[in-house]
Amino acid sequence: MPAKQSTHAFDPKPVLDLIAGIEADLQRLKGLVEQQVEKFDPANPHNKAPDGKLTEEGVECCYRMFDEGKSRYSVAQQMKISFAAATHRFNTWRKMGGAKRKRTLLG
Repeated sequence: MPAKQSTHAFDPKPVLDLIAGIEADLQRLKGLVEQQVEKFDPANPHNKAPDGKLTEEGVECCYRMFDEGKSRYSVAQQMKISFAAATHRFNTWRKMGGAKRKRTLLG
């Protein structure tokens, strides 16, 4: 018995067009959400307590700078802390998982 030949050929173009449209919509939505993410400010006075130590927000600001690949020297300068303090924060950031750590909210 001969195999049946399919008379309806599958046309992938409409499916691929639909997928491209969905991907474009997702990229647009991602852009809208990313704009809402608050940028951290190393110069924000809320980053330091009156005694000069970093607040929780200041620590998170340091961690976010490390997330971006900034060096300990750069973090120390921008946060106006010592290199030793930046090194301490860097080591803690690494122990917490580095860029894969769970971020805390700022503000």
